[in-house]
Amino acid sequence: MSLTIKRKKDNRVVKCILHRVADIPGGVTVSVANLGGSALFEGTPLAKGSNGLYVVCKTAQVITEATATATTYEVAKGHHFKVGDRFATAACNGQLITAIDKTDAAKDVITVGTTLGAVVAAGTCAFESSGANKTLKKTPVAIAGSNYDVESGDNLFVDAWVIGVVNAATAPAVSDAHKQALKTIAYV
Repeated sequence: MSLTIKRKKDNRVVKCILHRVADIPGGVTVSVANLGGSALFEGTPLAKGSNGLYVVCKTAQVITEATATATTYEVAKGHHFKVGDRFATAACNGQLITAIDKTDAAKDVITVGTTLGAVVAAGTCAFESSGANKTLKKTPVAIAGSNYDVESGDNLFVDAWVIGVVNAATAPAVSDAHKQALKTIAYV
């Protein structure tokens, strides 16, 4: 075993969980194989995956209104979408992501192969759908309790909370379907 020293700059951590009541004892292991982001943020919805691993329920907040014919959507940084995922909203069926432009420091631009077919307002939560529909790909059962750096090839050991209170203004974007599935997490 060798000693590894990593140098990085600490940033101010924004907390979103106001009250933590009950967690999954011992935490959970989150698979990073399908994540497109470099960090897992506190309050991110988690779902049961396969082989005892948990997976991230991918969401993104749309930050600029898009027209009904648009194929590009500007979203806030911090999402985990990858090319090939289905990009949907509560009002629009999921379409395949064909490209993601991450060159802008303030936002990412997600391009889909076919328009979502409706106006997507700023502030809308986009999520990964199970197909060309409005159904969540994975149903969340808990939220991540802390911020974690995502390193390729290393799964994350995460504290997962099933009962708590979350500040919706500072938490990762979630849709009404996520909130309904997370019945014991209160978003205020």
